[in-house]
Amino acid sequence: MKTIGLIGGMSWESSATYYREINQTVKQELGGLHSAKICLMSVDFAEIALCQEKGDWDKAAKILTNAAKSLEKAGVDFILIGTNTMHKVANQIKANINVPLLHIAHATGERLIADKIEKVALLGTAFTMEQAFYKDTLSKAFGLEVLVPQAGDAQIIHNIIYQELCLGKCLEESKKAYLDIISRLVEEGAQGVILGCTEIGLLIQQSDLNIPVYDTCLIHAKAAVTLALE
Repeated sequence: MKTIGLIGGMSWESSATYYREINQTVKQELGGLHSAKICLMSVDFAEIALCQEKGDWDKAAKILTNAAKSLEKAGVDFILIGTNTMHKVANQIKANINVPLLHIAHATGERLIADKIEKVALLGTAFTMEQAFYKDTLSKAFGLEVLVPQAGDAQIIHNIIYQELCLGKCLEESKKAYLDIISRLVEEGAQGVILGCTEIGLLIQQSDLNIPVYDTCLIHAKAAVTLALE
């Protein structure tokens, strides 16, 4: 079994989901007392969030690159960044390490193609929904048409992530707001919805919707196990 390196803490709420899902999947695959070999480097999300707010992506990249180098020194076989938004600096991190980086959007795109999805809604932070780094990966590498919410709806999604979900708060009124936004995207032709922030799965599950739900946190975790067990 390969050792998984996880850069976590963004937020720790979703890092806990990663840890649980990776270990549960290894147990399902191998049985008995098996669990995953994981090395976790957890950063202070307040520092990262401040970099995001200021648009200081170079500083954020440096923090995460240092985390990745620490994992590499610890002997991991490959690395996951346990967040969607910070894949904005994935190439900078990748350029400074010698082990593979398992990209969350690539893992998600592969699942969508396997399910024959062509047009998909994307929910996430404002950075993920508005900037090109994530949408372009899905469209250029996988030929997907990506729909994002209108500006007002996008702000609602973003605020709920940072003001509630990252703090472990899951409110029914926020869930309803998300479902209403997804409904509008379905009217635009979305065949499925990507939960493109690793905290959104705390609020929205497949049982809430009649279209396929792609929880990137769970998809990324399962892809990590597949790679670890190859």
